[in-house]
This record gives sequence, structure tokens and C-alpha cells, in this order.
Amino acid sequence: MSAVVVDGLNLTLEDVERVATDPSVRLALSDDARGRMRESRQLIEEKVASGQPVYGVTTGFGRLADVAIEPEQRTALQHNLVRSHASGMGDPLDRSAVRALMLLRANTLARGVSGCRTDLVERLLALLEAGIHPRVPEFGSVGASGDLAPLAHVALALLGEGLAEKDGVWGPASRWMDEAAIAPLTLGSKEGLALINGTQATTGLGILALKAAERALDTAEVAAAMSLEALLGTPEAYRAEIHDARPHAGQIRSAALLRALLVDSEIRESHREGDSRVQDAYALRCVPQVHGAARHALAYARGILETEANSATDNPLVFAEAGAVVSGGNFHAQIVAQALDLLAIAVTDLASISERRIERLLNPDLSIGLPAFLCANPGLESGFMIAQVTAVDLLAEARILSHPASVDSVTTSANQEDHVSMGLAAARKARRAVACLERVLATELMCAAEGIEYRRPLRGGRGVEVAWERVRARIPRLTGDRALGPDLDTLTDLIRMGTFSSIAEELES
Repeated sequence: MSAVVVDGLNLTLEDVERVATDPSVRLALSDDARGRMRESRQLIEEKVASGQPVYGVTTGFGRLADVAIEPEQRTALQHNLVRSHASGMGDPLDRSAVRALMLLRANTLARGVSGCRTDLVERLLALLEAGIHPRVPEFGSVGASGDLAPLAHVALALLGEGLAEKDGVWGPASRWMDEAAIAPLTLGSKEGLALINGTQATTGLGILALKAAERALDTAEVAAAMSLEALLGTPEAYRAEIHDARPHAGQIRSAALLRALLVDSEIRESHREGDSRVQDAYALRCVPQVHGAARHALAYARGILETEANSATDNPLVFAEAGAVVSGGNFHAQIVAQALDLLAIAVTDLASISERRIERLLNPDLSIGLPAFLCANPGLESGFMIAQVTAVDLLAEARILSHPASVDSVTTSANQEDHVSMGLAAARKARRAVACLERVLATELMCAAEGIEYRRPLRGGRGVEVAWERVRARIPRLTGDRALGPDLDTLTDLIRMGTFSSIAEELES
């Protein structure tokens, strides 16, 4: 497998997820990035030697920016910054999230406008390759002045301090670094600030949420097609002419995927003639319009995250060619926070329409020929009754999580930081909302597969049959009541792995 090259300019979201989930991926800092970093570092050293006041280099931070720091105290200044800002709380972020934010921080430093030595990036990459993951608490950032606390906990490990995880075992970061022959850093001027000032925790969690949401959205197309077949619905609403008449790209794409999944359906042919229904309920008929809207939302979030992953987000920024060290506000995560709020809204609506299809599969008043709750002996058995109840609970959670965080600014740092993005809160809830969607979709897949059993020996569309087989490879038919929790967890894991998300594209190719 090829190495991921860190150059500050070309990191993809797929690179981030790959490094986040696979500790065996090799990493390399590009030569061009090394050159840019050396130039910006040289300018910082010149500014320090000149005695000019430079924020966070020869001065204190935030409200204390007017306090001059003596030359002999400047290493202590950077170490104190890291230690004082490592004040997060709560459970640690999971390994994939920590790896994502470490890679993103290395990449933004590699852009070469942060004024730090190449040692910082090389040491971050060395920790990643050694599988050493600092303990980063989930709370501690308002997303302006960047994700200070989460990034400070990573920087603390680079000093050989704090806790870290390796191979599932927690211990002092210094222990794991000693075993891997990775020396702790002694920070120079500006380097503590360069390590902790940026949006990489928000962006890292956001990228992982987006990638999972994209797989879940493609899975939702599969689940909807299966439900349509089980409910004897009509695919006429997915005809290309309808969607070409309202040419939103996401809607057109969703309809095309549904048509591919439903090709050669015997179930459809069995009720083409003599069906008195003119049209289906919205949860079936309007799938392209609803799923298509989510496609646009996720595409927007992807564009924002792709740009942010390769952006310089610390302060001040160091422009070697101009000879300038300039304070600005690129650490403000408002654009990322808003995109992740939109992502949470989009996936919540996908869960909402999926739950309505589940209701139609289980309610005999809304289906044709399906037993109540899809059980063989209604009354004696309860079938999937409580699986839907669980889906509704998950939907309620997702709806709460879809409230935007990015409008909830609270002033910090003695009114110096008087408008903040709440980006990390937006990222946390987006990721949790996606997890709710995955579980709701697992419920729909299980119920739809069961509904198709009642249409046998007829076969569904090509894609529907592939999906049904993948469900049945792990989940047996319901022949009597059983605890469904393990089955739902299994299907959720399969959704996260992408087992269903590629089916339609495989058929198209």
C-alpha cells in the first residue's frame, strides 16, 4: 500500500480516513514542505533576534498579548502554553478520531506558514506510525482560537507528558515513546502555539462523520429499494423524465441508483396489472427528492472539509516571501461548524424517512399481504414491533442532535474571543447523528429483508437481491420471536463497513 505524503496541500478525505483507521499506513513529509517550513522558521528566528513584538512569540497569549516575554523565558512560554491548555474533560476520543486530528495537524504545519521546525511534523508522523495515540478528552474546544484543548493534549504527548494509548493499553506517553525510540520535543519560539492553534479536532471528527454519512446515504438507497419491493410499491416515480424535469443533481443521482437496484424485478411485474393504487406514499414515492437533498448537503460538507484539511488555521501566520508575521483569524471554525450542522440535519431527515418505511412494513393497515410486525403468528409473537420502537428512539436522539451548534457562541478569554463557532460540538453531534442513522437503516434492512420473504418465490430487482443475500448471509429469517439486538448490531457494523453502499454502483458498472 502506498504511503500518504504530507505536503500541506493535497491531503484527501480518503487519506484521512485511511490513516485514521489503519495504523499500518506509512507516512512521509514531502521535500517541498520541508523547504517551505525551513523558510518560515528562519523568518521567526529573525523576528525573535530583532526584538520585535510578535504575538505568541515574544508576547503572551489572548488577553495577555500585551505582556512581553524575555528571551530566556520563551521556551518555558511555549511549554506552559501546552500544559495549561491541556485542560479538556470527559471520555477520550476514540483512536480513529485522534489519528485523524494528528494527521491533519501535521498537514497544516507542512503548509509552511506556521513558523515551526520540521521536527514537529516528523514527530507527529512518528507517533502515528508507531501507533501511539495521546489521550484527547472529548470536551474542551469552542472552535475559535481553534481546538486549543484537544490539540494541546496531543502536543503534551510530544513533550513526553500525559497519557497515551498503544495497542489498546493506556500508559504514560513517555513510556511508549521510549519503547519506539521517539525523543520528546523541546519547543522553540512559537512552536507550542503552532501545535495547538487550529481546527483539526473539529475537521477530523467532521471528516469521519462525513465518510460514514456518505456510506449510510448509499445504503439508504438500497434499503428504500428493498422496502419498495416488500411493499409492492411502484418504481414509476423514479423514472428519469420526472427528475430531468427538476434537475437537481442529487435527486437525479438518487433516482438513477434506485432504478439500477430495481432492474429485472419479478415482484414488480407481479403487480403491474390490476393494481388500483395510482401512487405510493411519500416515504416511497419521494425517496429521490429526500435522499437527493441529503446528497447536496453532504456534497457541500465535503467541499468545505476538503478545503479545510489543506488550510493553514493557526495564528499568527508566517509569510516568508513577504517577510511578515501577521495575526488573523483562520482558526475560527464557523464554516466547518455550519457544514457539520447541515450534515446532522441531512442525516436526521434520512433517518426520518427510513423510519416511516419501517412503519409501513410493520403496519398491516399500510402494507399489502404482510402480517402485523412481520411475524408468522401475530399476537402470540411480537416480531419486529420493538425494533421499530428502538428506531424511533434513535430518531428522537438524531432530531435533538440536529439543533445547530454553530449559532451558540459564548464569549471566552476575558472578551478577547467574543465570537466562537462551537465547531467541536457540531462535529461531535454530527458524528453521533450519523451513528443513529446507521442503526435506523439497520432496522429497515432487517425488516425489508423479512418482508421480501413474504413475496417469494418471486425475486426482487438485481440490486435488491444482492442486498437481501448480504443480509441473509448474517441474519436468519425470523421463524419465531428472538432477541433482535445482536442482529441489529451486526447489520449496523456491516453498514459502517460499506457492505451495502457499493451495490448500486457495482450494478451500474
